[in-house]
Amino acid sequence: MNILIVEDDNIAATTLAKSLQAKGIVTQIADNGQKALDLVSEESFDVIIMDRMMPKMDGIKALEKMRSQGIATPILILSALGEVDERVEGLEAGGDDYLVKPYALSELIARLNVLYKRNNFVHESTQEWLKGFGVKLNTFNGKVFRDELRVPLQPQERKLLEYFLRHPNQVMTRKMLLEKVWDFHFETDSNLIDTQISRLRTKLDKPFSNALIHTIRGKGYVFAEDLSLVE
Repeated sequence: MNILIVEDDNIAATTLAKSLQAKGIVTQIADNGQKALDLVSEESFDVIIMDRMMPKMDGIKALEKMRSQGIATPILILSALGEVDERVEGLEAGGDDYLVKPYALSELIARLNVLYKRNNFVHESTQEWLKGFGVKLNTFNGKVFRDELRVPLQPQERKLLEYFLRHPNQVMTRKMLLEKVWDFHFETDSNLIDTQISRLRTKLDKPFSNALIHTIRGKGYVFAEDLSLVE
């Protein structure tokens, strides 16, 4: 695994890098968001560990710029800012996971492994394709197609689509999606769900003649072709 550590505290970054290297993980360090942007434009990383509070360009701004440039590398935000609103802000900006400092190295490595496997879609299941309503998702390499046209998705968008494909014609509440897709087990007034649904719709629905992701007012969302069949 090749990891980019974006952290302005040299001691913290070096200590983390050495700890990961001792586990066989390759690391590079960028001490601010701009340097991170320069590196990811030149080299491919499996996961990025992103601090929030940095000079020149903070972690959230760097994350937003990466996503706007189409960089889909999984990003784990590692920050001392751990309030619910702060964690939600990081995920809304495009982060895939959020770990609060101080942290246990074993948990950090476990989360890195999850993000790496999720991005590469390494599943124990022997089922290679999930299909529904002209959409198919390859659970091994993460490729998504609709009506045989390739649909490029970021890791969280793919995970959201995978959940929809596994539960067609079933209304999913915001709480269910927060728990099953983002592993959030608390209520939030954030528009995290709305933002991710909107991004997925833009790529999966808007280029085509009929929508598959529908809003059920007062209930949630459903992945369906015929709303009369919705449970």
